[in-house]
Formats: sequence, structure tokens, C-alpha cells
Amino acid sequence: MSTRSRMLFARTAKAAALVVTGGLLLAAPATAIPLDLGSLNTGSLGSVDLGSLDPVLAPTPNLASVANFRDVAGNDGRGYATVDGSHLKRGVIYRSNALTATSDADKATLTGLGLADAYDLRGATEISNPFIGGADKLPDGVTYTNIPIEFKDLTQLATTIKSPEEAKQFLVDTNRSFVTDPVRRAGFKQVLSDIAAGDGVQLFHCTSGKDRTGWTAMLLQSIAGVPAQTIMDDYLLSNTYLQATNEKILAQISQALSPQVATNLEPALGVDASYLEAGLAQIASDYGTVDSYLTEGLGLTPDTIALLKVKLVG
Repeated sequence: MSTRSRMLFARTAKAAALVVTGGLLLAAPATAIPLDLGSLNTGSLGSVDLGSLDPVLAPTPNLASVANFRDVAGNDGRGYATVDGSHLKRGVIYRSNALTATSDADKATLTGLGLADAYDLRGATEISNPFIGGADKLPDGVTYTNIPIEFKDLTQLATTIKSPEEAKQFLVDTNRSFVTDPVRRAGFKQVLSDIAAGDGVQLFHCTSGKDRTGWTAMLLQSIAGVPAQTIMDDYLLSNTYLQATNEKILAQISQALSPQVATNLEPALGVDASYLEAGLAQIASDYGTVDSYLTEGLGLTPDTIALLKVKLVG
């Protein structure tokens, strides 16, 4: 390697060191520097997009104690593409299931990601439930905000759902209620407004991180201009992330109650395209478009929506 190449490599490595797991972006130098691409080793940072020279963050870490933790922008690469050819910014807004059993190791990972705020969408009865509830266990310095969007928890469902078809219908109706219920709409308005106003890395969650959390993620991705199919594919990923957890839950229900109760509840533990489609159909019926739902249904201001888009896309 020539002296000049060594100097360029040193300067590039120093810049790359600024890219931490928390999602900080590499600032462009005041003067353009020619890169010796043959000597550049990006290591754990992933690939570098040669068009923009913005770094691509390492894949979002899996949290052993928070099964459905992931990035709203996508877990690897440049982030989900938008309809206009942009990409969502990763490392800015995360989603998850409840953080009630967060291990010390996963707390350290969240600290490394730069987590500043956590928004808990669970209702009071879910949080206080002795079997599936509990307080969030967050790293020091993270601001916790409870924005309750009430929801039947698993113990309530076990006494009311009598067939798998009833479980599916429950979640179809639930997604419709995200559009028709003014109290639930107020909750979604608050979480989106708080994310827009928040500084630093944000995270929102409910109990399993799939229904209220999935709806919130859909709204954020829609604001950013993510294609409908990508939004649906991301929504359905909860089935993958929660598979092992749900298998354990169903085994426990089968043993404690009955195999039939476990069979009845299984559709309620996951997601199905028909659930989200029902909510989107209700939006089309009541408001015409997601944009109108955001402004007329939730009452978000254009400034709040613009702030969210800047956070998500830039």
C-alpha cells in the first residue's frame, strides 16, 4: 500500500469509527476525499453505497429476551425502499413486544443503539396481569411513556374465544376498531406525535408487538412512502419472530387449560394478512386514504407528518 493510500485508509477508518451501533450517520467531509476503495474494509458496518457514500448499518441485533424487536426501516441493508426510490433510515425508530424480561445483555445492546424513548401501548390491565404483564425493564436514561390503547389480554381471550374462527374474527374486528374507535385513534395520534417530537432513537411496543405495534409501523411506513407489499411483508414478519415464543405459550395453554383452548387461541397469537387488510379496508371506507385517516381521523397536523417523514427518510 502506498503512503497516500495508507493516509486515506487512516482517515476513512477514523470516519467509520464514528458509525456506532446507535445509528449515527457518517457526516460528509467538508472537502471531497478520493477513496482508495481497494484498501477500504467496511467490516461489520456492512457495504457502502458508492452513490451516496452513506454507510449501511450492521444488521439490527436480535434480542434474546425481546423476541419481536426490529427496525421499522428494515433490519439490514439500506432500509426499505420507497415508491420514489429513496430508502428509510435505519437505527432511528424501533418496534418490539413488551420489554418485561429484558436481560442485562439486551439492555446493554439497547444502550448501544442509543435508545432514548420507549412508548408502551399496553393498557393498565395488561401491565398488571400477573401472568403476561409486568413493567418494562429499560436501560438507565431511557424515558418511558405509557400510551394505553386498551386490548384484551390472553387470559381474557381464553375465556371468550371458542374457536379458531372466532380468534381470527376478533383480530379482524380489532384492526377495524383502530379506525372506528375514537379512543384508540387518540392513542395512535399520541404515539405518532411523541415520536415526531422526540429526540434520539425511539421505540414503541405493545404486548406481543404485532397488532397495535403493527398498525403503528404501517402508518409510519405509509408516511414514508413504502410500497403496500413491503408494508404487508414487514407486518407478517411477526409470525417469524414470535414463532418460538408462541409455541411455548400454546404448549402452556394446552397443559394448563386444554388442547382445544390452545387451538382456539392460536390465530390470536400471530398475524394474518386479513387482519391488516380489514383495517385498511375500513380506512378506505371511512376516510378514502391513509393520508386522510392521519389528518382527519387522527388529527395529525401537516407539520407532525412532515417531521415523521424527515425522521424516516430525511
